Amino acid sequence: MNKLALFLAFIFSINLNSQIATPAPSPLCKTEQKVGLSTVSIEYSRPSIRNRKVFGELVPFGKVWRTGANMATKITVTDDITVEGKKLPKGSYSLFSVPDEEEWDIIFYNEVNISGVPKVMDQTKEAARIKVKAELLPYTMETLLIDINTINADNASLNIMWENTLVPIHLQFDVDSRVVKNIDKVLAGPSSDDYYQAARYYFDSGKDLTQAVGWIQKANQMDAKFWKLRVESMILAKLGRKSEAIEAAMKSKTMAAAEGNEEYVRMNEDAIKELNK
Repeated sequence: MNKLALFLAFIFSINLNSQIATPAPSPLCKTEQKVGLSTVSIEYSRPSIRNRKVFGELVPFGKVWRTGANMATKITVTDDITVEGKKLPKGSYSLFSVPDEEEWDIIFYNEVNISGVPKVMDQTKEAARIKVKAELLPYTMETLLIDINTINADNASLNIMWENTLVPIHLQFDVDSRVVKNIDKVLAGPSSDDYYQAARYYFDSGKDLTQAVGWIQKANQMDAKFWKLRVESMILAKLGRKSEAIEAAMKSKTMAAAEGNEEYVRMNEDAIKELNK
């Protein structure tokens, strides 16, 4: 092998082995916490102190911070909540902060998957901005920690902890109205859609059609729709109750025509012709 070939083989071997995995200085962390009926998820990179002065030097006071390292910290809430009394709609946000010695600004920003802090912060993208008192930790937190703690049925604390600083952010969840709504719904009994789904399953599965027709008629008594009336017509036809099946098909056709659904108009016309034979 000549010198050129040897050199090319050497370069090729370096390229093959250049993607060496090494530990990240600020490793990624993903945490998820259930609070009441909602879920809060946080994705952030965790820098460590490493014999440095953090707040006031590494992280300057009075300037917007990504609240972590690498990509901006991301927080996701599955339901509308309040943060220190301010409404925050469900969704994903970048969690920015403005540290100071005694009080921090916390910003929930309507732009995610961004590296660091935007060159220009757009106030129209701030879903919520709140002020929170900083507290002194009785110990040193070597690596940044953002977690959900002090968890109750309808509230929790979003905690930012690093060095000797704790910033607790109160989160409030609307659990009561959701539970009461669910209780009212369940105690009120099955809905029209519940009866429809049960009847449709029995029809499609070839189960007890007498039971199915009782359910579908109950569904249409509560909230008639052209697709529900179509199923009622099909079940009645299967049971040999032709005149009732035609009547249900006519109602379905009329309702479908009023809502501009030509497909159901055609299906009902075809069914009526077949039943009249």
